[in-house]
Amino acid sequence: MIERPIHLEFAHRVVFTRGAFSTGNAALSDILARAGDSMTHRVIVFVDGGVVGGNQNLLRDITRWFSAKDGELELAASPVVLPGGEPCKNDWSLVPEIWAEINRCKIDRHSFVLAIGGGAFLDLVGFAASTAHRGVRLVRMPTTSLSQGDGGVGVKNGVNFFGKKNWVGSFAVPFAVVNDLLFLDSLSAPARRAGIIEAIKVALIRDRLFFEEIERNAMQLRNLESDALEMVIRKSAGLHVDHISTSGDPYELGSARPLDFGHWAAHKLEQITGFSLGHGEAVAVGMAVDLVYSKRIGLISGDDCERILCLIEQVGFNVFDDSLCSGGKDSLNVLKGLEEFREHLGGQLTITLVPEIGRKVEVNDMDEAEVSAAIEELKGRDFARKGPA
Repeated sequence: MIERPIHLEFAHRVVFTRGAFSTGNAALSDILARAGDSMTHRVIVFVDGGVVGGNQNLLRDITRWFSAKDGELELAASPVVLPGGEPCKNDWSLVPEIWAEINRCKIDRHSFVLAIGGGAFLDLVGFAASTAHRGVRLVRMPTTSLSQGDGGVGVKNGVNFFGKKNWVGSFAVPFAVVNDLLFLDSLSAPARRAGIIEAIKVALIRDRLFFEEIERNAMQLRNLESDALEMVIRKSAGLHVDHISTSGDPYELGSARPLDFGHWAAHKLEQITGFSLGHGEAVAVGMAVDLVYSKRIGLISGDDCERILCLIEQVGFNVFDDSLCSGGKDSLNVLKGLEEFREHLGGQLTITLVPEIGRKVEVNDMDEAEVSAAIEELKGRDFARKGPA
């Protein structure tokens, strides 16, 4: 047997700006210049149709911006607009459509694919880019608070298959991520709020001081004030990148996925509701389930559990949804998410839980009776909050 270690080094770059396609904004061209060669780079741009609807001058601005970069960057074709949102990850036909555009425009491994959109759209385009020519350079431009602070700055791509989330996918470090905070201004209130829950999540597993900063800004975040929202997105993105680069397992070869705290239930709730429950809303509920479960088994103190649940509610999320009770008390559909979570990674079930704010532990078993009891407790909490119908 011949055995040798293979060491690869990647740079993970996240740039923050406002108005990336405004005249004189060089954030994107400066980051592409880090390719380090003198050739004129070809770029193909894929845009989430939902983003175009909320930013009616975007396609014009993209074309004008690239025209001003003549000799430096070449726009290979007019921006390609495709459907976005979670449904795009359920439509396999979009993958070969993206491949066809990459092929038609002669995009090679010295060119760039620029994907502009929400997290699901970035997952779709990222998967197609990572498999074309065995991987072409991808620049992500996330447009939602969720993707700017969480999924969009990661290294995972994927589409849904067999009715399962991200069953087909790849790991690939993007050449760069450009977070244009101007896109947040065009989002609906729920979409602006969604990124806050992922910030709370990463604070819970990595940074107590950040959690306390979120607490201090809870009312500003509830009101979606721009300064507070941009602060949590920047810090959330930084913590996510730090975790990816320092955890020792960026491609998830092991069984632990700390950044998916609360997600085993969240992913299943999205499926149960046909994705009518947004990802941020589902994560808030999923985290609440794991927190109350942890309290019930003596892993986290009652005070810490209540403190976290209160913060989740203060910033505008619910900690219970009726879909948790789908299937009936004795056969909760959400519990199937545990096996799907294990199956997705293979090997032993590994769930991240929080024993105290700013620290995580991994467990390899969940007592389903206690999970069910935690759901009943959250149901009671919701009833007490709403009162009799």
